[in-house]
Amino acid sequence: MNGNDYHGVLADLNPQHRALRQQIPGVYQGFGEMSKATFESGALDRKFKELVALAIGVVQGCDGCLASHAQAAVKAGATKAEAAEAIGVSILMHGGPATIFGARAYTAFCEFADATGE
Repeated sequence: MNGNDYHGVLADLNPQHRALRQQIPGVYQGFGEMSKATFESGALDRKFKELVALAIGVVQGCDGCLASHAQAAVKAGATKAEAAEAIGVSILMHGGPATIFGARAYTAFCEFADATGE
């Protein structure tokens, strides 16, 4: 991943997901149902859950996860300050590598937030 184009990351992944989904639709359907159930607000609201997922994306070094969950966190109402603090927890728990993907996560979050005027 180079640059700051997390919209592009999602655009690049979409046709790849479509192609694989055609081959294993049941897996994608099951994953979609689990995702929907997981991100429903309960004791934890959707915004908090998306920030947790963003932090996990940092630890896993997954640019697709950063893009997807940064976008979803913005849509759920997360602020830049909240994203930064969630990323800070991932840096504490994962150390140096998280400083790299943490910076990427914050860039992704800001890209989506700035696109919506947040």
